[in-house]
Amino acid sequence: MIAVMLADDHTLVREGLRRLLEPTGDIAVQGEASNGTEALRLLAERAWDLLVLDLSMPGHDGIDLIRLIRRDYPAVPILVLTMHGEPQYAALAIKAGAAGYLTKESAATELVQAVRRVAGGGRFLSPSVAESIAFERHGDGAQQPHLLLSDRESAVFRHLARGLNNTDIGQLLFLSVKTVSTYKSRILVKMRLRNQTDLVRYALKHGLIDDQDNPGG
Repeated sequence: MIAVMLADDHTLVREGLRRLLEPTGDIAVQGEASNGTEALRLLAERAWDLLVLDLSMPGHDGIDLIRLIRRDYPAVPILVLTMHGEPQYAALAIKAGAAGYLTKESAATELVQAVRRVAGGGRFLSPSVAESIAFERHGDGAQQPHLLLSDRESAVFRHLARGLNNTDIGQLLFLSVKTVSTYKSRILVKMRLRNQTDLVRYALKHGLIDDQDNPGG
C-alpha cells in the first residue's frame, strides 16, 4: 500500500484527490496538510511513501519547501500537483528536488499513474509540461534572466510580480522587510530591470503570471 500525504491549502482539492486515489486499492491517503508547517510536522511523525505537494500554499514558498524536505527527509519522493503549468516553475521544482510535476488540469488516470511511478522511485512530468520544457531548452530559455535567480530570489520575484509589497512578502516568506528589500534589489540588478513595474511587465511577457494575478492588470 502506498502511504500518501496530501499538502494543499484547499480542503475541497484534498477531498477530491482522496476520492480519486483511494478507490485504486493500492493507494491510501494517510495524512493531509494545509500549509508547509503542517506538512513538515507530519513528515517528522512517520515514514511516507509519497508527498503530493501544491506549490502555492501559505507560509513556506513551494520551491523552498521542496529543498527543505529533500534536505531533512531525502527518502520521501515529492510529486508536485499545481495550477502552474509554465515550464519555468516545473524546471525550478525539479531542480529543487521534486521527482514529479503534474498540473491540476491533468486527467485522473494521469494522477494515479504519476503517484505510482514517483512512489516507486521513478519520475513523472505532465506531457504538456515536458513538451514545454523541451521547447524552451531548444530556444533561448538558458538566456532568460529569471532563470539566473536563486530559489529564494525566485520566490520573492513571483510575489513581486503579483504586485505584493515588501511587508506582505516578508509575512508570507517569514523574512524581515529589510531582507525582502535586499532580495528585491538583487533581483532587479540580476534581471537588469529598473523597478517593480518593469518586473511585472517581464513576468507577464514571459508567461510567469497571468493577467488576473496582477492587481494592476
